Parts: sequence; structure tokens; C-alpha cells
Amino acid sequence: MIRLQALTINVFVIVFLCLCIPGSSNGQVKSTVIEVEGLSGPERKNVEMALEVPPDLIREGIVDEAWLERLERQVPDKVRQALEPFGYFTPTVVSILEKLSAQTYRLRVEVEPGRPVRVTSVAVNASGEGAFEPVIKQTIADFPLRKGDRLRQDIYEEAKEDLEKKAIRLGYLDASYSEHSILVSLQEHAATINLTLDTGKQYRFGPVSYTGNPSYPEAFLQRYLAFKPGQLFSQEKLALTQSNLVGADRFKAVTVRARKENAVGNEVPIEIDLAPSLPKRLKFGIGYGTDTGLRGSIRYQDLNINRLGHALDGELKLSEIFQGLGLRYVFPATIDMKSFSSLKLGFEREDTTDKLVEYVLVEGEHTRTIGRDVLGSAFIRLQKEDSKAGDQTTRSFLLMPGVRMAGHRYDNLIRPTRGFRYDLEGRGTDHSMGSDTDFIQFLGSGELIVPLPQKFFLITRMRLCTTPIHESVDDLPISVRFFAGGDNSVRGYTYQSLGPEDADGKVVGGRHMIAGTIEVEKAIGENWGIAIFYDTGNAFNSWSNINAAQGAGFGGRYYTPVGPIRVDLARQIGTREPDYRVHVTVGLDL
Repeated sequence: MIRLQALTINVFVIVFLCLCIPGSSNGQVKSTVIEVEGLSGPERKNVEMALEVPPDLIREGIVDEAWLERLERQVPDKVRQALEPFGYFTPTVVSILEKLSAQTYRLRVEVEPGRPVRVTSVAVNASGEGAFEPVIKQTIADFPLRKGDRLRQDIYEEAKEDLEKKAIRLGYLDASYSEHSILVSLQEHAATINLTLDTGKQYRFGPVSYTGNPSYPEAFLQRYLAFKPGQLFSQEKLALTQSNLVGADRFKAVTVRARKENAVGNEVPIEIDLAPSLPKRLKFGIGYGTDTGLRGSIRYQDLNINRLGHALDGELKLSEIFQGLGLRYVFPATIDMKSFSSLKLGFEREDTTDKLVEYVLVEGEHTRTIGRDVLGSAFIRLQKEDSKAGDQTTRSFLLMPGVRMAGHRYDNLIRPTRGFRYDLEGRGTDHSMGSDTDFIQFLGSGELIVPLPQKFFLITRMRLCTTPIHESVDDLPISVRFFAGGDNSVRGYTYQSLGPEDADGKVVGGRHMIAGTIEVEKAIGENWGIAIFYDTGNAFNSWSNINAAQGAGFGGRYYTPVGPIRVDLARQIGTREPDYRVHVTVGLDL
């Protein structure tokens, strides 16, 4: 009977050794080719790896001829050991070392794997408190090696490890094998498998302690815990807690440890060591967009006001058409790491060809998580506006409450290849609230990315905004009217150049807006992509008179760690004299 040892399956290798010194070899081989015949698939790859020339035997591209002769003598044993994990214990091996030229050799290995060893008995069991766990029972029932199968050591080891990991994930931290063996009879070409997993007892999360002078109150730090004391212990929840704390951007070092050696009963105490980063930060951003021209930002943050975990965030944004200054104070909630309340003060000014919008605002907002990756919020905004569009001027005071909901799920935030996002908002006001006007609006936008074969991706975007209730279009504040056209709307048209017009042909904005995009992108390498697209949409005052504009074209993308750089060439469609427009977006959030 023989106990098998696990061997690693590796990739196919053909070895070329180069001689750097011209002339006679003096027993040194310049080039050696190793060829394996009679095998295929992983069996062949493992044999080729076993016959690979060790790197420490190569000096300046030269390998000794005597070593090659010694390798030829060792070939049968090396091949047999390489095939044992696949159930072949008695292969027939013929090796031939041929001299092709003065300094070139070929080692040809012919293999007949022989009769494989078959599994005649499989006994996989579990004992301990977790023996009747549904997940463990199902994993045992699905054990991949069965009676009659060819013995595969790699499959056995993988299944064995999977069963143990699942037990540990369920809180059975002491899980180990009291028996694990493969017994092989070469005479009968038969193998029996015996596995018994002793789960031990099931552990739970115990008390949490914080070390390293984290400088944040414990109630604030608990927001980032993916578990609660008393819940079943889980390595995944422990890892998620570490990820949450690292992603908080408040600590330069995070270590989360389960102190199983200090467990009391079945409760494992958790120790979290935190080294806080500097809470006060100054950041600069620069970018370019066809809509905005050159743009930049200066942002100041203090992430730990009065050592309470409160945050102060101030930002100045400047571009050729937009200037904004905002200050926000954030009160973090203790229920989870994404919930908070905030108070914002701001001033914004936007000056485009046909309009000038200026307003100051005060906004309070309360945000909470709603399920996985979904945030919902309620807000109320005070806004004083003085704006002009074409021949229309609006000076208004608004007390505007509303609700928002947003969610997203992407496989990669830097360069997503699958996923979606959506943003929904409802807002409105009335004279009875002290506002100068009354209206109700609903705004929604979304994106869906679907992978296609050959590294193609289908990207669809939609934006829909409507004002179903309002006294008069002319009285609707310009800041809450809708415009279309530009880099992120209908390409082929300038920024916010689409919408209802006044008597002079200047765009004054509309009550409703709809815009959609269909784009197909082809990934090229890790960072590049090319795309073709079609955009359509417009802003309007009546659903019976949309008059959707259209644009289509192609472009290139370059993905950086801080966002993509996009260059698109778009052509207007459906117009008598179509125009072409280049759209460039470069965003660097520093």
C-alpha cells in the first residue's frame, strides 16, 4: 500500500539554453530541446515541468553535457512521480538523448501511461458539533471523486481543502481531519479514500477591543463592524471589517485579529489595532472637458472634528463656465458606516452661451442605507436664485424638500465590465411653504453595462426628468429647468444647447428632458478601448412635441487609476446641415 504525496501541476515548458561564447563546447551544451510524446493535457504539462532544467544548473546560458546524461537516466523516475497524481503508477518510459549538432541536443521522452488506478471506495464523513450542518452535509454528498473514477490527487486535495474551509467559515475554527488517506494497491490498480473531518465546536464573535490610540470614539468605530458580538464567527465578516476600516480613509494602518487563544467558552474576542492618518487634508484636482473647458478644484477636509468622527468638507470648483463654493458638515450615524446627516452651505454660478444661473443654498440631508449598495435620503433646501436665460429672468426664493435614492453595483470601479447604477430624486415646493413658485419634479438616471464576447461591452444610459405640476413654464426657476446636449447627454451638440427657445433662438430650458445612449466598447489591452455610440434626446415643454436630437460617432478611451480619459468624434443626425463635434473628457480627482 502506498500513501500519495501531492504534486503541483504546472504549465508546459520547452527549454532553450543559449551559449554566449562562440567556438567549441568542451562538454558544454548550447541548446537543449525536451520533447514529450504519448501524453496530453495536465499530465503532459506536469511531466514537462518535472523534466525542466533547474535554473541553478545554467550558467550564462550554458548547461553541462554530463548533467544532461544524468537527466536521461533519471527520466523514468521523474515521469512516474509526475504521473502518480493522475492515477498512473506504472508507466512505460523510453528516453533518447540525441545530438542534433555540435552544441544542440534533443531529449525525446516517449511515455505509455499504462493502466490507471481506479477508486474502489470513498468514505467521507464529519464528526463533532457541525456534522449535521446542511452546508457540510451537502459538500460531503458532492465530493467529486466517486467509485469507478480514475484517481486524481489534485481533485482530492482541492475537495478536501474546500470541505475544511467551509467548516471554518461556519465558525468551526478547530476543524481538522482526524483521518485523511488514499490507500493504493498497485497489484489491483485500486485506491480507497478515507476522510473524516472533526469540526470541533462552533465559535461566536466575542467582545471587540480597540488599540493603537485610534483617536475616534468607540461608537463611531463600531459603524465599520461587519458583525455583532454574539453572532456566529465568520472569517469573511472579519475580512470585510478590515476592508471597511481600510476604505474609511481615516487610518494609515489597520489590523483586525481574532484572539482565539483568549476565547471564553465559544466566544472569540476581536482586537482591532488602528493607526489614524492625519484628519486634516488639502487636495487639488485638475481636468478638462469640452463642456466645461479647463477645470480645477481645491478641497479641504477635517475628518475628526473634536475627536467625534464628525467631518468638515469644503470645496472650491472653478472652470470656464462654472464656479462653485461649498461647505458641508457631516454627522456620522452609528447604525452603519454609510449612514449620516449633513448640513451644506453653498454658492454656484454657471455662465453658458444662452444663460446665467446664480444661487446660494442651505441644505440639510439625512442619508441611510436601504439594503445592499443602496442609499436613500431625505433633504430640505433653502435656495435664493437670480438667473437669466435668453429673454427670461427669474428671481426666486425656494423652500424645497425632496427624497433621493441611489444604488450601484460594478465588478470594478476603475474599469467596469459588468454592472449598473441608478439615481432617483423627487423634489418640489409650494407657495404655502413660503416659496415664490410651486412645482413637483421627478429626476432619474441610470447605466447598465453588459459583457459581450471577444471583450466587447454594451453600455446603455438613460436620463429622464419631468415637471408634471407647475403653474407656468415662464415662472419655473431656471436652475430647475432642463437642458440637453454635451459630453454626457447628446454628443454632437454643445453643452446645454438643446431645449425650448425664445423668440431670438436662445435656449431657455424646458419642463421635461429625456436622453439615452447606446454604446459598444471593445477593450484593447488592460487600459485602452475603442467605442461606437448613438445618442438621442432633448429638453421640451410638451410630451407631444419632443423633437429628439440625434448624434452618433466613435471614440477612444484610456483608463487611469483616477478615472477614464475619453475622446469622441460625434456627428449630428437628422439635420439639414449636420455638424461634427469633438468631445474630450479628462478627469483627475487629486
